[in-house]
Amino acid sequence: MTYTKRLVDKQLDKLIPILPAIALEGAKGVGKTATATERADRVFALDNPTTRTMIDANPELVLTDSRTTFIDEWQHVPSTWDLVRRAVDAGAPPGRFLLARSSSPDPKSRPHSGAGRIVRLMMRPMSLPERGVGDQTVSLAALLSGQVSDVTGTTSFTVLNYVQEILSSGFPGIRAADPEAQPYLLDSYLDHIVEHDIREAGQVVRRPTSLMQWLMAYGAATGTTASYASLLHAATPGEEAKPSKVTAMTYRDLLKQILVLDPLPAWSPVMGGLKDLGQGPKHHLVDPALAARLVGATQETLLMGEGPQRRGRDTFLGGLFESLAVQTIRSLAEAAGGKAFHLRTQGGTHEIDLIIQRRDLKIVAFEIKLSSLVRPADVAQLTWLRSQIPDLVVDTVLINTGPEAYRRKDGIAVVPLALLGH
Repeated sequence: MTYTKRLVDKQLDKLIPILPAIALEGAKGVGKTATATERADRVFALDNPTTRTMIDANPELVLTDSRTTFIDEWQHVPSTWDLVRRAVDAGAPPGRFLLARSSSPDPKSRPHSGAGRIVRLMMRPMSLPERGVGDQTVSLAALLSGQVSDVTGTTSFTVLNYVQEILSSGFPGIRAADPEAQPYLLDSYLDHIVEHDIREAGQVVRRPTSLMQWLMAYGAATGTTASYASLLHAATPGEEAKPSKVTAMTYRDLLKQILVLDPLPAWSPVMGGLKDLGQGPKHHLVDPALAARLVGATQETLLMGEGPQRRGRDTFLGGLFESLAVQTIRSLAEAAGGKAFHLRTQGGTHEIDLIIQRRDLKIVAFEIKLSSLVRPADVAQLTWLRSQIPDLVVDTVLINTGPEAYRRKDGIAVVPLALLGH
């Protein structure tokens, strides 16, 4: 099959000539193996039992060639990580090692962090630009520069198109399948998490049904900051003997360990200027298609506004669209050297859906709305943030489902998601 370029390739093009070891991290199925294999001269696939047995018996085999070596799913033989780290300390040349993992190693193995030796890059499911859809006329990197006066472009993308993109997934293998097969493949992916992936990561789940119920509640809370206690309650309606909070935290940690949860952390500006900020993450699965499958959402039910109960005029589809936007913008931002956060004051008086922070700590703020119209309330939070920390905010952007990108008189950029690219 022809390899499809990914956003992380831009980072690899820059880093491989200057770094001896790079690790790709991400959930199973996001495309790490295909990306690394494109650049490797030699591959050790440690998810293959035969290869794993060989390397487990003699880990130093990964060092016996001076060409670019790719160690896939290295967490199965954690000693390979430490071998690479020591090889870097010993003066390994640039481009010597690529590694990949889709779960954390067994805590009992405790490999060295690799800090200062092995650079980690996160890979997520395909963003909209990577899927080859839309017509990207607005550059995120340019918005981050703070020097974009005009944003332009038109798109024929409608809410229906965004729903189709959500349901077809950003996992390359699932996305390439027949649309009739995609729900079955997503169900299989979810079942595999409980039945295989967590056990493979060295963990045991005593109540797999309870774990799946918690994951369903998490999926229903996509795009919210619902407390973990409320997720636990939603996962066990009508049950008097509910799992403990410790059990709920265990579920969260297990699912984060295999990189299925992709929560958006809260932003805490180093330079201050804002008070009473919440610290809870915003809930996102690694792909909104998983959230849709967990609650049985279909194209028809989403377009009809059905789904888990939401407050006000927010809908479950609104949460899924926000998750698709966060997935896309987060990938674009990381390729440009940015980091992603959200902002919410205590009590929820003020919220910003997504903040991308540059290396110099200045930010671009995003509000995400499932609407083609722009209401005053849609931009009120962006206006508030800009008034609070004007020296930190380099641009403000409303992401929506409209047909046209433009700059409002108040300076806020309105950008349909399908028009945003790197």
